[in-house]
Amino acid sequence: MKNVLFQVANKRNDGGLNMIEEAMSKDTSRKKIGITFIVVGIVTMFIAGYTAGAIVYSQEPSSECEISSLQQDSLSYDADDEDVSDSIYVYNTTSLAQLYESVQDSVVVITGVAVSYSFFGMQYSGVQGSGFVFTVNDEPVVVTNKHVVDDASNITVTFSDGNGYAATVIGSDAYSDLAVLSVQAPLSEFQPLTIASSSTLQVGDPVVAIGSPFGLGGTMTTGIISQLGRTIQESTFGSYPLANIIQTSAAINPGNSGGPLLNYEGEVVGITTAIIEDSNGLGFAIPSNTILREIESLVTIGSYDEHAWLGISGVDMTYSIAEAIGVDVTYGWLITQVTRGGAADDAGLQGGSRQMRLLDSWVVVGGDIIVAVDGVRIVNGDALMSYLEENTTPYQIIKVAVVRDDQLLTIQVELGQRPVAS
Repeated sequence: MKNVLFQVANKRNDGGLNMIEEAMSKDTSRKKIGITFIVVGIVTMFIAGYTAGAIVYSQEPSSECEISSLQQDSLSYDADDEDVSDSIYVYNTTSLAQLYESVQDSVVVITGVAVSYSFFGMQYSGVQGSGFVFTVNDEPVVVTNKHVVDDASNITVTFSDGNGYAATVIGSDAYSDLAVLSVQAPLSEFQPLTIASSSTLQVGDPVVAIGSPFGLGGTMTTGIISQLGRTIQESTFGSYPLANIIQTSAAINPGNSGGPLLNYEGEVVGITTAIIEDSNGLGFAIPSNTILREIESLVTIGSYDEHAWLGISGVDMTYSIAEAIGVDVTYGWLITQVTRGGAADDAGLQGGSRQMRLLDSWVVVGGDIIVAVDGVRIVNGDALMSYLEENTTPYQIIKVAVVRDDQLLTIQVELGQRPVAS
């Protein structure tokens, strides 16, 4: 402003001293007005900031009870229609402690002796796993994994009170890795659990695993359902693929096998069965629907032979395979081999005819690509195996949609019965 005043004064030399003083007086007034605006602005900003802070503070939870209430709201399925305090899925110590208290007496430790043969002769080793109590036709039994008691002798079941009793295997199924034990214990020891349907499970549902990892009985871990409909294959199960498997983030370690996977109502939704070695948070469980479907047969007959069989081998379709063989479909299951005399062979499904090098591996191509079964989209082998395990039985007729020579075909297949597994 001073530069402007002096420039004006230099241009108007005939104005005299009065004009200069008048200009300086106006400049002083403007300065006072500017200072006044600055002060008022600062005060206004202070008041606005204080008011906003007070509003935000008033909206924050004022106690731990309110924080807990918010957590319950976020984890309840119908929070608007029910009292939050009645919510099942609540992450707080009290509810988990109550859950554990209600089921701990139903979970058992299973031990035995396994015999193997080597260059040095007969070798003995201890086996250990978990199990839980269930009732079939008013008969109390213990449910566990087949691989826990496979080829084991001197099997013992120990309850949470420390009492141990002799047990025998009365039924098992290698294709689902299930086994049922009869235990020579008084009825007072048996506290059966309830088995719920696994059909309602969703990815993200919280679950609890209870078992005896590394022999530490009564251990409880928590996690969520990480995924559904997995297929796993491991030598522990006799190299048989296990279909329609639950993947969970609940910590599972050696010794957990056979223990229950529970929802927050204390109901069994699965049976922990496997882990991926050196993984972090990759555990697997047999779904409860499989247990419910097989349990009576395992108890009364000693086996289960209602697994449907298609009689094919294959690989998951990928963009790379589709590009290499010149097809538009990038999902589904590419049939690489058809078992002679099997259900797929009888129906006319086609396997691969030649090998193709793709990146660092060989792929057998030229076979049908399964993209749907009974109208259900099949995105990969897991989806196919899980659908067959959950929804079909031997000798049932299904409609299989395949891509063959750039055409979509629907082929009827009468399923066979899976060969007996030892």
